Amino acid sequence: MNTATALQMCLLVPALGAAGIVAAGRWPNLRETVTLVTAAALFVCVLAVLAGLLDGDVPTVVLAEPLPGLPLALRPEPLGVLFALLASGLWLVTSVYSIGYMRAKQEAHQTRFYLCFAIALVGAMGVALASNLLTLFVFYEVLTLSTYPLVAHAGTPEAIRGARTYLGILLATSIGLFLPAILWTYSVAGTLDFRPGGVLAGHLGPVETALLLGLFVLGIGKAAVMPVHRWLPAAMVAPTPVSALLHAVAVVKAGVFTITKVVIYIFGLEFLAGVPAERILVYVAGFTVVASSIVALRQDNLKRLLAYSTIGQLSYIVLAAMVLTPLAEIGAAIHMVAHGVAKITLFFTAGAIYVAAGKTRVSELDGIAHRMPWTLTAFAVGALSMVGVPPTAGFVSKWYIIAGAFQNDLYFVLVVLILSTGLNAAYFLPIIHRAFFRPETVVPKYDHGEAPWPMVAALVFTATLTLLFFFFNGPVVDLEKSIVRPS
Repeated sequence: MNTATALQMCLLVPALGAAGIVAAGRWPNLRETVTLVTAAALFVCVLAVLAGLLDGDVPTVVLAEPLPGLPLALRPEPLGVLFALLASGLWLVTSVYSIGYMRAKQEAHQTRFYLCFAIALVGAMGVALASNLLTLFVFYEVLTLSTYPLVAHAGTPEAIRGARTYLGILLATSIGLFLPAILWTYSVAGTLDFRPGGVLAGHLGPVETALLLGLFVLGIGKAAVMPVHRWLPAAMVAPTPVSALLHAVAVVKAGVFTITKVVIYIFGLEFLAGVPAERILVYVAGFTVVASSIVALRQDNLKRLLAYSTIGQLSYIVLAAMVLTPLAEIGAAIHMVAHGVAKITLFFTAGAIYVAAGKTRVSELDGIAHRMPWTLTAFAVGALSMVGVPPTAGFVSKWYIIAGAFQNDLYFVLVVLILSTGLNAAYFLPIIHRAFFRPETVVPKYDHGEAPWPMVAALVFTATLTLLFFFFNGPVVDLEKSIVRPS
């Protein structure tokens, strides 16, 4: 399979999988087989794109041309391929987990659930592999619309309210801010293509550049930078596999990926470095990191705690992108992976605890590790990665972000990282202590021991990846170096 064909298959495979899921909807075993085969096939297609990229084969595949000179097109580059690998790989793991979860909870509308998952991956692949801003925007909206039914899956009044908040904020920011930023870019640069070094140099003054950057950062609401973050905790009414999709696989990663890609390929690092007002967004991202961590400290509901933790961790990536140094940009890319594997582990464990013991609150977790040792050990690994403790993936990304901040003498970033690390430890370590070192005080609603094996297998796998990335991150680092030092 050549690279051009592989690019097209990255969209076609999940789209065909969605059709197959609908066709097999009356037969659960067949439907879930279609889901797993589709997820595996998509991952193989992304690997083929990676192989072509490493060999220097970087074709542009035009899907359509809705406007003269503005095609919907795909083109691989290192940051996008990394995001595609993360999303497609974790979709496969999430599919295994979802089968155990949905069957254990005997959830209704399972066919719709798997269908929307597949369509969401079409959106995620389009965002990852887009060759220009118009293509990225179209698939960004596909991702938003396809995940709305997932958030509203339970059909309860609370779920409907949460889904409306989710959809309302994401559409309002994308149409009200992101789209005008794209139109402004086209009006001054005459192109929306992603190019190394950016396309805006010489077209805007410092004030206009800062305003345009602000439109992008706040308009890309999926990145959850305050004050456009409320959709994320509101979406916690969704089933746990959906929370994993939102927080680790596709949605939030699409947000921070898009900001990072815009900074590197639309503005350009050198051009932005000459815009002093750009530092304002460094402070906004830093405030989001610390404020969300403080809010997380006050949460007793485990999924809401993880939601606010996600807001802070996402702003690590935004913060790193805004540092505008090579090491920080590499750190931003690596943190997408580190946060992805660790945070999906934490959401998997939260769902496993709910399925096996009926517990949803931190205050109920005393002694639960004795009932669910595999699950809580995986939770401990994910939590330590969020803190940034070696030997976990989170340590690697923080190392690069800190090194990048030193390159640009941004000591504010260092203070933010120190504060947030302490706050992360303050809300994660007590949970580990409760689970392993306190006697059980709250009798579980159910006494199943561990959750169903597909769920446990998935969370152990992602926890293992969180540890392995500490030792074997070299290929990812080498791939992402070409973002800032094109060959």
